[in-house]
Amino acid sequence: MHPQDSFTMPTHTTKAHVADDAARLSATAGLVREQDASVLFAHVLPGLDGPELRALTDRCRFAHAAVLVFPPDAHTLRTEMAACGLTTDGAAQPSVVVRDRLAARHRRDPADLDVRILRPAVRGPDGDHRAVEVFALTVPPGSGLSAIASHERRLDHEAHLAFDVPRPDPLVLRGLLASFARHGATADGGGYNPHEDGTVFYFTAPPGTKTAYRRVELYASGEHHEVLTEHLAETSARRQARPQPAETLLRLLTGAWTTQALAACAQLRLPEAIARHPGAGTAALARVVGAQPRTLATLLRYLAMLGVVSEAPDGFHLTGVGELLDARAPGSMRPLALMYGGPFYQSFAHLTHTVRTGEPGFDHLHGENHFDHFARDPELAALFDQSMASSALIFDSLPAHPVLTAAAGAAGRPRTVVDIAGGTGELLGRVLTAHPTLRGVLLERPQVLAAARTRLTATDAGDRCDYRAGDFADVPPGGDVYLLSRVLHDWDDDRCRTILRHCADAMPEHADLLVVERLLPPDDTPSLATAWDLHMMCNTGGRERTADHYARLLNDAGLDLVAHTPLPLGAHTLHARRT
Repeated sequence: MHPQDSFTMPTHTTKAHVADDAARLSATAGLVREQDASVLFAHVLPGLDGPELRALTDRCRFAHAAVLVFPPDAHTLRTEMAACGLTTDGAAQPSVVVRDRLAARHRRDPADLDVRILRPAVRGPDGDHRAVEVFALTVPPGSGLSAIASHERRLDHEAHLAFDVPRPDPLVLRGLLASFARHGATADGGGYNPHEDGTVFYFTAPPGTKTAYRRVELYASGEHHEVLTEHLAETSARRQARPQPAETLLRLLTGAWTTQALAACAQLRLPEAIARHPGAGTAALARVVGAQPRTLATLLRYLAMLGVVSEAPDGFHLTGVGELLDARAPGSMRPLALMYGGPFYQSFAHLTHTVRTGEPGFDHLHGENHFDHFARDPELAALFDQSMASSALIFDSLPAHPVLTAAAGAAGRPRTVVDIAGGTGELLGRVLTAHPTLRGVLLERPQVLAAARTRLTATDAGDRCDYRAGDFADVPPGGDVYLLSRVLHDWDDDRCRTILRHCADAMPEHADLLVVERLLPPDDTPSLATAWDLHMMCNTGGRERTADHYARLLNDAGLDLVAHTPLPLGAHTLHARRT
């Protein structure tokens, strides 16, 4: 087996749930012992292959991986290291660089942070000499440094991979630095160490890196003043380009203005006006949408900054983003803009109340939950149903799911797909259109079924679909595939178990259940699901969940989670069957 085929690297997903430093030490030691430079470079710099990969591996040698740990005392550190085969006879030396980086990150006096470094030697897969660079900050039980330890364990700022350049010269070094930059790595400082007579070049790994090591070090023996000066200039330019914390916070605080600008754009039907009059100027557009030219110009300038419209010498044009706010566009997201800038925007003003009490902001504002509130307002209910259909991009690849293709290709009687609380039939219509041999049943509230019937009757799927009025307790039995799309995130765990039990009770032994939801990541990876988790909490009292959480809910209802696969817009299909 090629080393790359068996490549396993400690990741943030793993580390976020590993409390003890011994496991992190063991993972780092295992990587140093098992991996070669070509595999590591291919993972650190995605897209690096062929001649450029060979050029890097010919000129660099994998030297060490580094990890920062927080033992309660020196004896524990030595014991943890010994447990994963790491031993050293040398005394731990002060690490000024890591100490100062920690102090700057956590706004502490460097004198309070006694960071030490050990370099136990290990052998690589070919017997070559390598090391594990262990940084240690002693954190006794109850220490005021515990918060630093927790933060650093979770994010591993100091974890890095190091490569030596055995035969450095200015031309080789410049070529290596250029290769790193071409593949997204960014200069992150460096320096010359006169005690070792060596020059170090630090990089931040690119966003798409496939490792948990976010920093990379190149070490070249000797002093390389000119190349280092150029590298430090790149670092300085990058750091100066970073927004200051106050600027970052201001940009975050104006997010509400962005929501309202997009909603105003949709309410004014500005995209439709620009689509009908491409290149029109502010005055002409103001006449079409019934606005003041001066105030519309301010809105257009902001929309241009957001990339919703573009301004050319001949006037304004829609971008691809702006086209999605046109009500006539395929896959229009105009209803979403009106919902997020309207009813849901108003309830978010009560987010603090939700966090303090657990009561959804929507319920606090209106005195009832959003389903009951919408049911009493047909116009608002229609907008909500349209907004759900606006995210239909989620469903683009779902009809190709193996469960549905298998049902469509099954011999004998036509197979039936039951869509539970399927709204106006956007998903079911796509499935039936993609698979002409399938039949469908749509279960929905009576007031929604009329719109669904109108939508589906206009398609080739209309004559293969039945309509059932009812609630979750009325799930039709005898189906072959059951769909439950964006339903469970509306409810708490107890209600979800009830819904899933109704599904399980209706499903024959051979039937499959496909659940469409956004999945929370198991770590701190940015995700649309994290934003929607806040949205559900404030507006429905529901929540987004991890795959493991859904697996437990399914199991409680007598169902097993077989697999989950990604969909567009951060969604996933979870496939479940009867236990």
